[in-house]
Amino acid sequence: MHDALTTWLRSAATRLHEEAAALTALDQAIGDGDHGINMDRGFGAIVGMLDGRPPLDGGVTEAAATADLVRAAGKTLISTVGGAAGPLYGTAFLRAAGAVAADHPTPAAAFVAAVEAAATGIGALGKSTTGEKTMLDAIVPAAVAARAVLEAGGDTRSVIRAAADAAEAGSDATIPMLATKGRASYLGERSIGHRDPGATSAALLLRTLADVTGSRPG
Repeated sequence: MHDALTTWLRSAATRLHEEAAALTALDQAIGDGDHGINMDRGFGAIVGMLDGRPPLDGGVTEAAATADLVRAAGKTLISTVGGAAGPLYGTAFLRAAGAVAADHPTPAAAFVAAVEAAATGIGALGKSTTGEKTMLDAIVPAAVAARAVLEAGGDTRSVIRAAADAAEAGSDATIPMLATKGRASYLGERSIGHRDPGATSAALLLRTLADVTGSRPG
């Protein structure tokens, strides 16, 4: 899990850098216009954090090492990402770290618990729920889909793929929504017809995880 997490964080940084302009364009339409720039900066800082970390201590359990890395990523995002995304994504990672640190029977179960905890943390911090045109519209469906596949006996790749697919569908579903939270809510009905940038970046992160773990559509 620890090595896969490291690979995912590095790959996510690359993808966010490539998509920074597109994410910022989405945010220029309904937000502060800096989502792509901020996410690129934050995950670039995560790569710097990874480069500076000491080798994994052989006496530390896999779960503890993974949780510590997720926690470090969350703290990095909080300290480097501007706007609402820093606290929201940072909280998501910190809550996920707490979930990963608990005892789970399989990596798939740990992943599901992490996504569920992330969604709960974002909702609590932002005082938001689904249907309000936020990143939760990607993350909550991802958690629900992942839980369903896990309980049906799916393996880790199937669970991650389900989460990524549901997040992308959730991101698409924000286009016709009326924004009722965040900066986009100031636009009222003019927010309709635009994809939410936070939901888009959340879906991108989960699709990147599916790609690096080999959880391809099929």
